[in-house]
Amino acid sequence: MEETDKIQHKLPSQEIDYFKIGKILLSRWYWIVGSVTICMLASNVYLWYTPKTFATSSTMKFEEKKSEMADITGAGVASDRANASRIQTETIVLQSTPLLESAIKQLDYRISFYIVGRVLNRTNELYPQKPLDIELIKFDSLNFFHDLITYKPINNKSFSISYKNGSKDIQYACKYNVPFTIGPTAFSIKYPGGLPSTVSYLFKLNSPNDFIGRIRGGFQANETAKNSNMIALHEVDSNPQFAADILNAIMKEYLNYDRNQRTLSTTHMIQFIDSQLDFLSSQVKGSANSIEQFKQNKKIMDVGSASEQAMGKAKDIEAQLSLLKIQLLAIDQLKQQIVKEKENANLSFDLGGVIEPQLNEIVAGLNNLLAEKYSLLKTYLPNSPQITDLNQQILVAKNNILTSLNSSRNLIENKVKYLDTQIAPINQQILQMPAAERDLFSLKRDFEINDKVYSFLSEKKLDAQINSAGILPGATIIDLAQPNFGPVSPDEHGIRRTGIIFGLVIGLGLIILIRVLNPYIYDKETIESLTSVPIIGVIRKFPEEIDEYSSQILAITRPKSIFAESVRSVRTNLSFLASEKEHKIICITSEVAGEGKSFVAVNLSSTLSLINKKVILIAADLRRSKLHKTFQVPNDIGLSNYLANQCQAEDIVMHSSQENLDFIISGPVPPNPSELLHSGRMTELITKLKTIYDLIMIDTAPIGLVSDAIPLIRMSDVNLFVIRSGKSKFYSATVPQRIAQEYHLDNTVIVLNAYSEDLLHSRYYTTKFTGENYGSRYYYYSDYSGYESSGYYIDEKKKHWWDIRRWFNR
Repeated sequence: MEETDKIQHKLPSQEIDYFKIGKILLSRWYWIVGSVTICMLASNVYLWYTPKTFATSSTMKFEEKKSEMADITGAGVASDRANASRIQTETIVLQSTPLLESAIKQLDYRISFYIVGRVLNRTNELYPQKPLDIELIKFDSLNFFHDLITYKPINNKSFSISYKNGSKDIQYACKYNVPFTIGPTAFSIKYPGGLPSTVSYLFKLNSPNDFIGRIRGGFQANETAKNSNMIALHEVDSNPQFAADILNAIMKEYLNYDRNQRTLSTTHMIQFIDSQLDFLSSQVKGSANSIEQFKQNKKIMDVGSASEQAMGKAKDIEAQLSLLKIQLLAIDQLKQQIVKEKENANLSFDLGGVIEPQLNEIVAGLNNLLAEKYSLLKTYLPNSPQITDLNQQILVAKNNILTSLNSSRNLIENKVKYLDTQIAPINQQILQMPAAERDLFSLKRDFEINDKVYSFLSEKKLDAQINSAGILPGATIIDLAQPNFGPVSPDEHGIRRTGIIFGLVIGLGLIILIRVLNPYIYDKETIESLTSVPIIGVIRKFPEEIDEYSSQILAITRPKSIFAESVRSVRTNLSFLASEKEHKIICITSEVAGEGKSFVAVNLSSTLSLINKKVILIAADLRRSKLHKTFQVPNDIGLSNYLANQCQAEDIVMHSSQENLDFIISGPVPPNPSELLHSGRMTELITKLKTIYDLIMIDTAPIGLVSDAIPLIRMSDVNLFVIRSGKSKFYSATVPQRIAQEYHLDNTVIVLNAYSEDLLHSRYYTTKFTGENYGSRYYYYSDYSGYESSGYYIDEKKKHWWDIRRWFNR
């Protein structure tokens, strides 16, 4: 017994059958095809209703260009691209509001035209087409009508205008070439001779600000390669021509902006020199007049050679001192610009070699940081991390500039002190001259000094003007944007591909979901995975409708059907059970009602009677037996009467039309069926019947609902537990093993009833019978799947062309 229990508790090994998994998925191929079709239709509807967007691109190159004229004058052009974040800074400049407004003004932006499309009445922009010649008679760029206006032709002399004014719809007729007014704006429309008379258009007035959000929303700039000076510009818009035109306009306006920025330093220098020249001009004129007046009054023709030599030395030193003072003035002016945090700073004057060479680059870097901060403040708050980080960079740049300016100022002041020591002996020598000669010398010295400084500044101004004329922008347009009429969004191929993938996922997911949520047993592999109780056979589902009470014994009336053959297979395997017994008691039960135990009992009994076995079928379900309806006899007297001592055994045994097959019906429903079945009368009846019949087939009540069948199960030689395909739940397969363990039974077997091949719910494991389990506890049987068209059965089913499973069953 212990060995038997070990065998019963050991489940057979099962391996995944990948070919069967494929068959399961293909069993509902029409679900997959249907879901793919629906998703494809949904993707096409989405593509139909989604507006298309187009993208265009262009390329610019940032470079440090030097004016050819600068080589002549020896004046260098300071680099304003030394900042490491140059590309990011210039990208911000490209999206700045002033630059975008200037770019928009290059286009014909004042009036936009639209036509109503077929999809959801969506309007389509007609740019650059102008189907109507509209003249603006009265237009205020700050106050005009912004909404759409609908134009519909009436005849060759008039047309109708309609628009919304708040919640009101306004419509009226107008004449061609006659002004009409909408709000503060006055129009006139010329007769469009070549247009169809049935086509209506929409138009609206624009200001440059109306396009800024649209342009920024589709604008993108990035480096073509890491750490390169090439930048790719992209513009995405619903109108491909507009995207190309505005991108080209932005690049052209940027070149103008860049050129203007590069001339700012030279312009500041010229303005500073002009202010100094104005002062020196009056000084030179005054000194010249004073000399002439002095000569006339003193009647002095000229000074001596000693005085002339002293004057020459003093003139040179004084000129140098004047220029150094001008340089100090320029440094102080720049320091004030830095401290007062102006939008930009420029070094107005540089006496070659005095100012540190890297100062120009630091100042240019500061200007870039200030410009970037100005642009970012339009998007971020002053206390945002981006602005805070930029403020820190600006502070570092200012400190570097102030340090450099202080160093340059100290250098200049040292030169001034040195020149002061050089001019002191000369001034002493001048003091020793005669008074008249000394006075004339002083007047001539002031004149010569001022004149020399004036000439020097004039040369510097000329150099700056030449340099300004030769300044070129620091960027070059490599590729102009061209209209791209292939939409980038929506991605038709990607969306259709996504639709197919979603369709497959939904179809396969539906199959998996149905399998996961399915609580029922459909095939023998599922039973084998849940219990170690052996399956004695699989009874096929009868292919036609059967009456409620199985009044026809189908195993006899349709002997050549697959169903009858499956019943005979169970009959064959029954002969191996309790083979040592001359008279067998077979008890048939199930977990719940409706699983076909009575149906199996009737058909199995009939097939056993065909092999010269004397069989009696007992309806032991005293609560709701239907055996009397199967044999079409009244249920007036039966087993319940016998167990209640109301009759004898001979009175309840009935003979069927089938030879060797007798039956006992249940009789009237008693109030105590469980107690009657537990009585000694039932044991006496079985003992008496064993002397007459080879096989006693007992149809009991469902064991999962009531305990009526327990005494019959314990006395039987074979306990046949019926599980119905598609009706019994997973829990049903564990019931026979629990009963066998509880009552120490080793004669329990399972029959799978009403099996019909349904790959969707079939198990994807293959059972492997090996070792001691094989032969001793498992039986040969077939479910006859795939053999309906073999020609051996009368209930063949025609395979349709669309049933792809027929290819797997060949």
